[in-house]
Amino acid sequence: MREYGVDDMKLAVTGKGGVGKTTLSALLARALHHQGHSVFCIDADPDSNLAATLGCAEWERIRPLVDLKALIEERTGVKPGTTGGMFRLNPEVSDIPASYGVDIDGVRVLVAGAVKKGGSGCYCPENALLHALISHVLLDPGSALVLDMEAGVEHLGRGTVSNVDALLVVVNPGRRSIETALRIRRMAADIGLEQVAVVANRVRTPADEAFIRDALPNLPVLGVLPEDETLLAADCTGQGVPTAEGATGQAISALLTELSRLVN
Repeated sequence: MREYGVDDMKLAVTGKGGVGKTTLSALLARALHHQGHSVFCIDADPDSNLAATLGCAEWERIRPLVDLKALIEERTGVKPGTTGGMFRLNPEVSDIPASYGVDIDGVRVLVAGAVKKGGSGCYCPENALLHALISHVLLDPGSALVLDMEAGVEHLGRGTVSNVDALLVVVNPGRRSIETALRIRRMAADIGLEQVAVVANRVRTPADEAFIRDALPNLPVLGVLPEDETLLAADCTGQGVPTAEGATGQAISALLTELSRLVN
């Protein structure tokens, strides 16, 4: 059933480490699936925890795509780790989501792994495959996408940025979290990404919310999530995040409403 008209919404989630971006990614994926949407997630954080956060008991056995050396060589024409030579910049990736994605209670998850940065060997076959995969999924009209990123925009380039409906920056009430959000905003502007918004997380008091809004006056705050002991308990016991209920459920529903207004 189409509730918000966001069957093919494409979201990228980022933020400082430890602010709860993977938890938010899981909550959004579960909420969208609960509404009847087809949902695909890409875990593109080097510290890959999305599958575990969604409740996959064997998450440690999922190999990141960047570690599948034979696949990378087959699709790009170059063995990973080698230098020089020519490789395909647009390798075939259309079969990868179905072949390598893992179904977790109706949400399909693919662990991409880390994109290598500028000082670590420049553009490489692994990067070519990941960028092609992300571009492919961003253009898929049949499913909503939640892209769980590291603290930056390295997984998004100028060729894919126009297909992201929104970059959500998760922020906690704290100065370091604010500084990371400002840095991400500058990086997003550098590649032409304008739809950048904040989700305030672990907000305990009105003063916490006011602090975030006052510190980021030029970034819209689309959602405010409270401190939630049930989510903390699920994390401590190694369980997947439950479908959000209570105040958190209301906050996620309100966030999706705001996102639907943003993209329509």
